[in-house]
Amino acid sequence: MNITFIGGGNMAGAIIGGLRKKGFAAEALRVVEIAAEARAKLAREYGVATFERLDATAVAGDCVVLAVKPQHMREVAQALRPLLKQQLVISIAAGIRSTDLARWLGGHRRLVRAMPNTPALVGAGCAGLYATPGVTNEDMARAETILGAVGTTLKVEREEELDVITAVSGSGPAYVFYFIEALQQAALELGLAPDAAARLALETFAGAVKLAAESHEDAAILRERVTSKGGTTAAALASMTAAGIKEAIVRAVKAAEKRSRELGAELGRD
Repeated sequence: MNITFIGGGNMAGAIIGGLRKKGFAAEALRVVEIAAEARAKLAREYGVATFERLDATAVAGDCVVLAVKPQHMREVAQALRPLLKQQLVISIAAGIRSTDLARWLGGHRRLVRAMPNTPALVGAGCAGLYATPGVTNEDMARAETILGAVGTTLKVEREEELDVITAVSGSGPAYVFYFIEALQQAALELGLAPDAAARLALETFAGAVKLAAESHEDAAILRERVTSKGGTTAAALASMTAAGIKEAIVRAVKAAEKRSRELGAELGRD
């Protein structure tokens, strides 16, 4: 499979790095990137061919991955339109609906939308995938291979579910960092040194996630097992419950999902 990335930013670089680690040959990967420094870095680190501008040579191959910012997608898609043959096109731009992208590409039907998240930068991402009706099983397998190079993938049957994935896992790392910040602040205010506060917050979170991921039991059960009646954990959870922390998190994710739908409508306007 020969793959062209249009856009050579952090996410594209992470996926290219993941593919190289999985055994993809550098000769099978191309990148179109307007920034000279980014092109040089990709060529130096991964040995891939880079191009400053879109042309037929740059996009020749089996698959094109659109890795540009959402606000630039229309312009890029319209430039790509006359160069496309029958390649599979994968978009990792948040919010851009497949109907809008297909329109900008002149009715191109082999489209997969992907919603990755930033842990992909360390090979621990989770990407939602939606395939349009023109996508074959082989196409979808290719998309899963590409996004799976930097983590796990989850296929959805309805495109609207990508808005939920955006709100949960796309924005989710920020929620996690927010909670880590709060743990660090509490530790500092209770007298721990900054290094110790940061280490405890990070390792506690990482350990708890590892335990949950490797357990066959629901997170609620794991929480109950840590919570002794009348103990320290019970006191902390009682405070969170009284403050409506869980309800606030649910509202926040719903707000993110709503904004994802709004952005999709805004970005797709003619």
